[in-house]
Amino acid sequence: GGHLFPAEALAVALKARGCIVDLATDERAFRYGGSFPARATHIVPSATLKGRDPKALFKTLTVLGKGIFRAYQLYGKIRPAAVVGFGGYPTLPPMLAATLRGIPTLIHEQNGVAGRANRLLASRVTAIATGFPAIFGHDPRLAAKSVHTGNPIRPAVVAAAARPYPGPDEPFRLVVFGGSQGARIMSDIVPPALELLPVVVRSRLQVVQQARDEDLYTVEEAYKRAGIPAEVKPFFRDMPARIADASLVIGRAGASTVAELAAIGRPSILVPLPHALDQDQMANAGMLEKAGGAVRIKQAAFSPERLAAEIARLATEPGLLPKMAAGARSIGVLDAADRLAELVLRVAGRAKP
Repeated sequence: GGHLFPAEALAVALKARGCIVDLATDERAFRYGGSFPARATHIVPSATLKGRDPKALFKTLTVLGKGIFRAYQLYGKIRPAAVVGFGGYPTLPPMLAATLRGIPTLIHEQNGVAGRANRLLASRVTAIATGFPAIFGHDPRLAAKSVHTGNPIRPAVVAAAARPYPGPDEPFRLVVFGGSQGARIMSDIVPPALELLPVVVRSRLQVVQQARDEDLYTVEEAYKRAGIPAEVKPFFRDMPARIADASLVIGRAGASTVAELAAIGRPSILVPLPHALDQDQMANAGMLEKAGGAVRIKQAAFSPERLAAEIARLATEPGLLPKMAAGARSIGVLDAADRLAELVLRVAGRAKP
């Protein structure tokens, strides 16, 4: 989903420019594509390279080979003007098949450090778009064909970005979410941390927290015991509006999360997912931290005591949170989908450079 949602934003921008868009993905990502504005969705087999077991490696390479062959056949039928990849292993077969066909290609890297699939493709594609500046700055050849477009964001995020940061007389609204791989630790750490806050801070608190179904009761009861008003759900459909309401956000540091925090301009405490091989969330959080918009805490140091101390510091130092909000907004890109669409058209040869 994290790879597909920016692709969806691009598809909307391309359709607005009169383009026909098809989606190629594997079975795992297919379930996310129900609202994708594509003429057709094509299933292309793919698999993730894991470990060095010869049997597993042979099986993976066989699947990737089938995917390349199927995509190669597909392109012979639909004859695309350009093929755009958004990272992850489902990108590999369609992109490699496009390079074999000689079709103009572009990859988009959403994170602050390039993922493995995009690293494999970077030297082969026509152009590279990035969510953050200078991702490929270490290699002059790749830097020469890289363009910083930003990460495409949903229209709801653009609308939320128009709202000003909450004033000092409003409640202290805390928005907490962790995504599918990170909501458990937020449920374990955040409620006890808020109980440790000074009364002057706790008395102003209003909490919106995403929690997994199995954690809902525990989290709700913790807030009831502490006397903290809280709305706890497994999913919020209006999350951009919730973020716009927030005085402070606590969450993971996926590329879409960081892009939305920057676009809307809200301060955050970010806890990067620690087990990712590429450490992409650590790099993403670092980009927002460098801009002055976030506090980055490694998961090993993420305790109720540490979190309470950070929230108390941010909430009681005059002017700090609005300054962080401005820092976050300074790296936000609201028109990333349009920038990326124009780059795709240039790569396809349909617009002048």
